Amino acid sequence: MTPLRSDHFNGKTFFQPHHATSGRIEDLLRWKLFAKPARWPAKVTVPTTPLPSVEGDNGVVVTWIGHASFLLRSPQSNILFDPVFSERASPVTWAGPLRVHEPGVPFEALPTIDAVLLSHDHYDHCDTDSLTRLARKHQPQFLAPLRHRDLLAKTGAERIAELDWWESHSLTEDVTVTLTPSKHWSNRFGTPKNYRLWGGFFLQLGRKKIWFVGDSGYDAEMIRAVRERCGAPDLALVPIGAYSPRWFMEPMHMNPEEAVMLHIAVDARLSIGMHWGTFQLTDEARDDPPLALAEASESARLAPEAFRVLAPGESVNV
Repeated sequence: MTPLRSDHFNGKTFFQPHHATSGRIEDLLRWKLFAKPARWPAKVTVPTTPLPSVEGDNGVVVTWIGHASFLLRSPQSNILFDPVFSERASPVTWAGPLRVHEPGVPFEALPTIDAVLLSHDHYDHCDTDSLTRLARKHQPQFLAPLRHRDLLAKTGAERIAELDWWESHSLTEDVTVTLTPSKHWSNRFGTPKNYRLWGGFFLQLGRKKIWFVGDSGYDAEMIRAVRERCGAPDLALVPIGAYSPRWFMEPMHMNPEEAVMLHIAVDARLSIGMHWGTFQLTDEARDDPPLALAEASESARLAPEAFRVLAPGESVNV
Protein backbone atom coordinates (compact mmCIF):
# COMPACT_ATOMS: atom_id res chain seq x y z
CA MET A 1 0.00 0.00 0.00
CA THR A 2 1.29 3.46 -0.87
CA PRO A 3 -0.53 6.75 -0.42
CA LEU A 4 -1.79 9.15 -3.01
CA ARG A 5 0.45 12.14 -3.54
CA SER A 6 0.90 13.89 -0.22
CA ASP A 7 3.25 16.29 1.51
CA HIS A 8 5.78 13.43 1.84
CA PHE A 9 5.14 11.19 -1.21
CA ASN A 10 5.54 12.24 -4.84
CA GLY A 11 3.99 9.14 -6.44
CA LYS A 12 7.30 7.26 -6.59
CA THR A 13 9.30 7.89 -3.45
CA PHE A 14 8.92 9.46 -0.02
CA PHE A 15 10.64 12.65 1.04
CA GLN A 16 10.98 14.95 4.03
CA PRO A 17 8.78 18.04 3.57
CA HIS A 18 10.84 21.25 3.62
CA HIS A 19 14.10 19.39 4.36
CA ALA A 20 16.80 17.46 2.54
CA THR A 21 17.91 14.62 4.82
CA SER A 22 20.19 12.32 2.81
CA GLY A 23 23.53 13.75 1.76
CA ARG A 24 24.75 14.06 -1.80
CA ILE A 25 27.00 11.31 -3.10
CA GLU A 26 29.89 13.78 -3.40
CA ASP A 27 29.48 14.71 0.28
CA LEU A 28 29.47 11.04 1.26
CA LEU A 29 32.69 10.47 -0.71
CA ARG A 30 34.26 13.56 0.86
CA TRP A 31 33.45 12.24 4.32
CA LYS A 32 34.74 8.73 3.62
CA LEU A 33 37.92 9.98 1.95
CA PHE A 34 38.90 12.38 4.73
CA ALA A 35 37.27 10.79 7.79
CA LYS A 36 39.32 10.26 10.93
CA PRO A 37 37.07 7.97 12.96
CA ALA A 38 37.88 7.41 16.61
CA ARG A 39 39.15 3.97 17.53
CA TRP A 40 36.45 1.80 19.12
CA PRO A 41 37.14 -1.23 21.32
CA ALA A 42 36.99 -4.48 19.40
CA LYS A 43 34.78 -6.05 22.07
CA VAL A 44 32.86 -4.87 25.12
CA THR A 45 31.87 -7.51 27.66
CA VAL A 46 28.21 -7.56 28.62
CA PRO A 47 27.27 -9.27 31.90
CA THR A 48 24.23 -11.51 31.89
CA THR A 49 21.34 -9.64 33.51
CA PRO A 50 18.07 -11.47 34.27
CA LEU A 51 14.93 -9.69 33.14
CA PRO A 52 13.11 -8.18 36.12
CA SER A 53 9.47 -9.05 36.65
CA VAL A 54 6.70 -6.70 35.57
CA GLU A 55 4.99 -5.34 38.66
CA GLY A 56 1.23 -4.75 38.79
CA ASP A 57 -1.49 -4.44 36.18
CA ASN A 58 -0.02 -1.16 34.86
CA GLY A 59 3.64 -2.09 35.05
CA VAL A 60 5.91 -1.43 32.08
CA VAL A 61 9.56 -2.57 31.89
CA VAL A 62 11.87 -1.45 29.09
CA THR A 63 15.20 -3.20 28.46
CA TRP A 64 17.97 -1.96 26.14
CA ILE A 65 19.22 -4.79 23.92
CA GLY A 66 21.66 -2.55 22.03
CA HIS A 67 21.72 0.22 19.39
CA ALA A 68 18.00 0.93 18.68
CA SER A 69 16.75 -2.48 19.86
CA PHE A 70 14.52 -2.45 22.94
CA LEU A 71 12.28 -4.99 24.63
CA LEU A 72 9.13 -3.54 26.20
CA ARG A 73 7.14 -5.79 28.54
CA SER A 74 3.79 -5.18 30.16
CA PRO A 75 0.82 -7.33 31.23
CA GLN A 76 -0.83 -6.35 27.92
CA SER A 77 1.96 -7.10 25.44
CA ASN A 78 5.64 -7.90 24.84
CA ILE A 79 7.03 -5.66 22.10
CA LEU A 80 10.37 -5.42 20.30
CA PHE A 81 11.60 -2.23 18.65
CA ASP A 82 14.01 -2.53 15.68
CA PRO A 83 15.39 -5.95 16.69
CA VAL A 84 18.95 -6.61 15.52
CA PHE A 85 20.61 -9.73 16.95
CA SER A 86 23.10 -10.36 14.12
CA GLU A 87 26.84 -9.78 14.26
CA ARG A 88 26.82 -7.12 11.55
CA ALA A 89 24.56 -4.27 10.46
CA SER A 90 25.02 -5.02 6.79
CA PRO A 91 23.47 -6.67 3.73
CA VAL A 92 26.25 -9.28 3.87
CA THR A 93 27.73 -11.39 6.66
CA TRP A 94 31.38 -10.84 5.75
CA ALA A 95 31.62 -7.02 5.75
CA GLY A 96 30.04 -3.97 7.32
CA PRO A 97 29.77 -2.57 10.87
CA LEU A 98 30.53 -5.28 13.41
CA ARG A 99 28.76 -5.54 16.75
CA VAL A 100 31.08 -4.68 19.65
CA HIS A 101 28.89 -6.17 22.38
CA GLU A 102 26.50 -9.09 22.48
CA PRO A 103 22.77 -8.37 22.62
CA GLY A 104 21.78 -7.30 26.12
CA VAL A 105 19.00 -9.89 25.93
CA PRO A 106 20.01 -13.04 24.01
CA PHE A 107 17.51 -14.12 21.39
CA GLU A 108 16.93 -17.38 23.25
CA ALA A 109 16.04 -15.48 26.44
CA LEU A 110 13.25 -13.43 24.87
CA PRO A 111 9.77 -13.89 26.27
CA THR A 112 6.93 -14.59 23.84
CA ILE A 113 6.92 -11.61 21.50
CA ASP A 114 3.50 -10.23 20.58
CA ALA A 115 4.58 -7.40 18.28
CA VAL A 116 7.65 -6.16 16.39
CA LEU A 117 7.83 -2.45 15.54
CA LEU A 118 10.18 -1.63 12.66
CA SER A 119 11.04 2.06 12.14
CA HIS A 120 12.72 1.92 8.72
CA ASP A 121 14.74 -0.25 6.37
CA HIS A 122 18.35 0.73 7.16
CA TYR A 123 20.46 -2.31 8.03
CA ASP A 124 21.24 -1.20 11.60
CA HIS A 125 17.47 -1.20 12.29
CA CYS A 126 16.05 -3.76 9.89
CA ASP A 127 17.90 -7.09 10.17
CA THR A 128 16.09 -9.68 8.08
CA ASP A 129 17.87 -12.61 9.75
CA SER A 130 16.55 -11.49 13.14
CA LEU A 131 13.09 -10.82 11.70
CA THR A 132 13.03 -14.28 10.13
CA ARG A 133 13.90 -15.91 13.46
CA LEU A 134 11.18 -13.91 15.20
CA ALA A 135 8.58 -14.74 12.56
CA ARG A 136 9.44 -18.44 12.76
CA LYS A 137 9.45 -18.71 16.56
CA HIS A 138 6.84 -16.14 17.67
CA GLN A 139 4.68 -15.14 14.66
CA PRO A 140 4.17 -11.66 16.14
CA GLN A 141 2.25 -8.74 14.69
CA PHE A 142 4.66 -6.65 12.60
CA LEU A 143 4.12 -2.89 12.36
CA ALA A 144 6.14 -0.77 9.94
CA PRO A 145 5.89 2.38 7.82
CA LEU A 146 4.44 2.20 4.32
CA ARG A 147 6.01 -0.11 1.70
CA HIS A 148 7.68 -2.54 4.12
CA ARG A 149 5.24 -5.36 3.39
CA ASP A 150 7.37 -6.93 0.64
CA LEU A 151 10.47 -6.95 2.80
CA LEU A 152 8.65 -8.38 5.83
CA ALA A 153 6.76 -11.01 3.85
CA LYS A 154 10.09 -12.48 2.70
CA THR A 155 11.01 -13.12 6.34
CA GLY A 156 7.93 -15.30 6.83
CA ALA A 157 5.92 -12.62 8.65
CA GLU A 158 2.21 -13.27 8.26
CA ARG A 159 0.57 -10.46 10.25
CA ILE A 160 1.81 -7.17 8.81
CA ALA A 161 0.35 -3.70 9.24
CA GLU A 162 1.78 -0.72 7.35
CA LEU A 163 1.21 2.82 8.61
CA ASP A 164 1.52 6.31 7.20
CA TRP A 165 2.59 9.17 9.48
CA TRP A 166 -0.04 9.80 12.17
CA GLU A 167 -1.92 6.57 11.41
CA SER A 168 -2.65 4.26 14.36
CA HIS A 169 -3.02 0.53 14.91
CA SER A 170 -4.49 -1.19 17.97
CA LEU A 171 -2.49 -4.19 19.16
CA THR A 172 -4.98 -4.87 21.97
CA GLU A 173 -7.80 -2.96 23.62
CA ASP A 174 -5.20 -1.30 25.84
CA VAL A 175 -2.29 -0.83 23.40
CA THR A 176 -2.41 1.59 20.48
CA VAL A 177 0.58 2.44 18.27
CA THR A 178 0.83 5.62 16.18
CA LEU A 179 3.51 6.14 13.53
CA THR A 180 5.14 9.53 14.08
CA PRO A 181 7.20 11.46 11.51
CA SER A 182 10.96 11.61 11.80
CA LYS A 183 13.56 13.64 9.95
CA HIS A 184 15.39 10.83 8.18
CA TRP A 185 15.39 8.74 4.98
CA SER A 186 15.47 5.14 3.79
CA ASN A 187 17.67 3.05 1.54
CA ARG A 188 18.24 -0.66 1.01
CA PHE A 189 19.84 -2.78 -1.67
CA GLY A 190 17.35 -3.63 -4.41
CA THR A 191 15.05 -0.61 -4.10
CA PRO A 192 15.46 3.10 -4.88
CA LYS A 193 16.45 5.53 -2.15
CA ASN A 194 13.40 6.56 -0.10
CA TYR A 195 11.25 3.82 -1.65
CA ARG A 196 9.99 3.02 1.86
CA LEU A 197 8.71 5.40 4.52
CA TRP A 198 10.44 5.88 7.90
CA GLY A 199 9.28 7.09 11.30
CA GLY A 200 8.97 6.56 15.04
CA PHE A 201 6.29 4.95 17.21
CA PHE A 202 4.16 6.54 19.93
CA LEU A 203 2.49 3.96 22.17
CA GLN A 204 -0.51 4.44 24.39
CA LEU A 205 -0.12 1.46 26.69
CA GLY A 206 -2.84 1.52 29.32
CA ARG A 207 -2.21 4.77 31.17
CA LYS A 208 1.43 4.99 30.00
CA LYS A 209 2.71 6.89 26.97
CA ILE A 210 5.97 5.78 25.32
CA TRP A 211 7.65 7.39 22.32
CA PHE A 212 10.28 5.53 20.32
CA VAL A 213 11.64 8.46 18.31
CA GLY A 214 13.43 6.40 15.64
CA ASP A 215 16.32 7.76 13.62
CA SER A 216 15.92 11.51 13.24
CA GLY A 217 17.60 14.83 12.87
CA TYR A 218 16.32 17.60 15.11
CA ASP A 219 13.14 19.23 13.81
CA ALA A 220 11.40 21.58 16.25
CA GLU A 221 8.18 21.69 14.23
CA MET A 222 7.93 17.89 14.06
CA ILE A 223 8.63 17.54 17.78
CA ARG A 224 6.01 20.16 18.62
CA ALA A 225 3.47 18.29 16.47
CA VAL A 226 4.13 15.02 18.34
CA ARG A 227 3.67 16.77 21.69
CA GLU A 228 0.42 18.40 20.56
CA ARG A 229 -1.08 15.29 18.91
CA CYS A 230 0.11 12.54 21.23
CA GLY A 231 0.81 14.20 24.56
CA ALA A 232 3.80 14.15 26.89
CA PRO A 233 5.49 10.72 27.03
CA ASP A 234 6.21 8.97 30.29
CA LEU A 235 9.22 7.54 28.46
CA ALA A 236 11.02 8.74 25.33
CA LEU A 237 13.60 6.50 23.62
CA VAL A 238 15.82 9.07 21.92
CA PRO A 239 18.79 8.67 19.55
CA ILE A 240 22.02 10.22 20.84
CA GLY A 241 24.71 8.70 18.59
CA ALA A 242 26.01 8.55 14.99
CA TYR A 243 26.26 12.34 14.74
CA SER A 244 29.83 13.04 13.63
CA PRO A 245 30.97 14.69 11.38
CA ARG A 246 28.28 17.25 12.12
CA TRP A 247 28.45 18.92 8.69
CA PHE A 248 27.27 15.64 7.13
CA MET A 249 25.15 13.97 9.83
CA GLU A 250 23.17 16.95 11.15
CA PRO A 251 20.17 16.57 8.78
CA MET A 252 19.58 12.90 9.68
CA HIS A 253 20.94 12.24 13.22
CA MET A 254 20.52 14.49 16.25
CA ASN A 255 23.39 14.89 18.69
CA PRO A 256 23.10 14.66 22.51
CA GLU A 257 22.48 18.38 22.95
CA GLU A 258 19.59 18.20 20.50
CA ALA A 259 18.30 15.05 22.22
CA VAL A 260 18.08 17.04 25.47
CA MET A 261 16.22 19.78 23.60
CA LEU A 262 13.72 17.15 22.40
CA HIS A 263 13.31 15.79 25.93
CA ILE A 264 12.43 19.25 27.20
CA ALA A 265 10.20 20.16 24.24
CA VAL A 266 7.93 17.12 24.65
CA ASP A 267 7.88 17.28 28.47
CA ALA A 268 9.13 13.69 28.75
CA ARG A 269 9.09 12.34 32.29
CA LEU A 270 12.06 10.07 31.49
CA SER A 271 14.25 9.72 28.40
CA ILE A 272 16.70 6.96 27.54
CA GLY A 273 19.47 7.35 24.98
CA MET A 274 19.75 4.88 22.12
CA HIS A 275 21.54 4.47 18.77
CA TRP A 276 25.03 4.44 20.29
CA GLY A 277 27.68 2.04 21.50
CA THR A 278 26.84 -1.09 19.50
CA PHE A 279 27.91 -0.51 15.87
CA GLN A 280 30.49 2.06 14.81
CA LEU A 281 28.66 3.94 12.07
CA THR A 282 30.27 7.39 12.26
CA ASP A 283 33.35 9.17 13.55
CA GLU A 284 32.74 9.84 17.25
CA ALA A 285 34.25 7.62 19.94
CA ARG A 286 32.06 4.96 21.52
CA ASP A 287 31.75 6.80 24.84
CA ASP A 288 31.31 10.28 23.36
CA PRO A 289 27.47 10.20 23.21
CA PRO A 290 26.86 9.44 26.93
CA LEU A 291 29.57 11.91 27.97
CA ALA A 292 28.12 14.65 25.76
CA LEU A 293 24.63 13.78 27.01
CA ALA A 294 25.73 14.24 30.63
CA GLU A 295 27.19 17.67 29.78
CA ALA A 296 24.08 18.74 27.86
CA SER A 297 21.79 17.53 30.66
CA GLU A 298 23.79 19.45 33.26
CA SER A 299 23.76 22.61 31.12
CA ALA A 300 19.98 22.30 30.77
CA ARG A 301 19.68 21.74 34.55
CA LEU A 302 17.89 18.44 34.16
CA ALA A 303 17.51 16.21 37.19
CA PRO A 304 20.24 13.54 37.17
CA GLU A 305 17.79 10.71 36.42
CA ALA A 306 15.70 12.58 33.82
CA PHE A 307 17.74 11.45 30.80
CA ARG A 308 19.62 8.19 31.20
CA VAL A 309 21.81 5.80 29.28
CA LEU A 310 21.61 2.10 30.02
CA ALA A 311 24.11 -0.72 29.86
CA PRO A 312 23.14 -3.49 27.43
CA GLY A 313 20.60 -5.68 29.19
CA GLU A 314 19.75 -3.03 31.80
CA SER A 315 16.04 -2.39 32.46
CA VAL A 316 13.94 0.44 33.81
CA ASN A 317 10.42 0.48 35.22
CA VAL A 318 8.32 3.16 33.56
